[in-house]
Amino acid sequence: MTMTGLKRVVITGLGPVTPIGTGAQAYADAQRAGKSGITRTTRYDPVNVASKIAGEVKEDLAQWVDAREARKLDRYVQLALAAAQLAVEDSGLSEEELRGERTGTVIGSGIGGIKTFEDQSRVMFERDASRVSPMFVPMMIANMATGHVAMKFGATGPSSTVVTACATGTGAVGDAARYIQLGLADVMIAGGTEAAVTELAMGGFANMKALSTRNDEPETASRPFSASRDGFVLGEGAGVLVLEEYEHAVRRGAKIYAEIVGYGTSADAHHITMPAPQGAGAQVAMRMALSTAGINPDQVGYINAHGTSTHFNDLHETQGIKHVFGDHAKNLAVSSTKSMTGHLLGAAGAIEAIAVAQALKDGVLPPTINLTDPDPDLDLDYIPEGAREQQVEYALSNSFAFGGQNAALVFKKV
Repeated sequence: MTMTGLKRVVITGLGPVTPIGTGAQAYADAQRAGKSGITRTTRYDPVNVASKIAGEVKEDLAQWVDAREARKLDRYVQLALAAAQLAVEDSGLSEEELRGERTGTVIGSGIGGIKTFEDQSRVMFERDASRVSPMFVPMMIANMATGHVAMKFGATGPSSTVVTACATGTGAVGDAARYIQLGLADVMIAGGTEAAVTELAMGGFANMKALSTRNDEPETASRPFSASRDGFVLGEGAGVLVLEEYEHAVRRGAKIYAEIVGYGTSADAHHITMPAPQGAGAQVAMRMALSTAGINPDQVGYINAHGTSTHFNDLHETQGIKHVFGDHAKNLAVSSTKSMTGHLLGAAGAIEAIAVAQALKDGVLPPTINLTDPDPDLDLDYIPEGAREQQVEYALSNSFAFGGQNAALVFKKV
């Protein structure tokens, strides 16, 4: 227990299912190698969509979800179940240990079952509403990832679903950590999931000019902090973490990746898609995260940036970091792992939390790939030359969302 009376929260299991690798070791290896997971879209025919590239999960999900079960689940839930299974296996907790009210679940999704929505809308317009699947609603709604993960592990403790667009994964991990800090659970299965590489979602993002159209060179299309960036690249996947009360983890001899010590959220109250000037809302979230961690800005060594590869996000996040960290900003290592994975929307913050936990445990900071022509207005150390061996005591992870919602987490090396 801390001086504030709150329980300590540590990360004991990682379950990344991403375009660059699935499982903790494969994901870490891919980051260190600077691997791009961006390819031409294969999940639908992109002929009518300007952006024809995406970060897709290549693994067959049948390893984790059998075919009979999969027919009743949208892909976003299947990704979450795969990630949760991997995280639980990595934690070493048995299903018997997880069962009951001391284990909770918080799995978020920015959009939920949009492929199901797309398919069943087609059924209704081409035939009629009487032919819509009776599984339409339970396959589509955004809380079903949490529901299915809880059912799989018999977790009857605290349960909720975070839906804050691109800040979802970070918010889910932060909210889950609070349940443990308050003594309401010993273990939380937490993270984010997204399966929005569909014609409808891609068409919507592309038509608002948010997506890269570097279709002939997909592996270099996601280029945060570059002068030549032309938008973000959509990705799919899930990230689930097992969070555990510190003494509970120590008693069973668990492997501990890192500790979650700070969490902040805020609203820009400014615009539906444009970040507030100078990253004003992001500054509030970062300061809150540092305050709840009880540390000074100069104790942070690394930031996993939101870093979407769009002009205004990159600019305002950099400005916000400079305001919060002052002169120490020039000493910070900052990178965007979206340069490799693309932007996984509601899952982004969760797979980035996994990246931070691995960076602290192993002393290897992930790079920003494709940063060969830096934006002259952006002057932080974005780790452009490949993964960097560097020991860091504290790290911060940022996520910012359409609607102006922001979230930040502070992690500590254990």
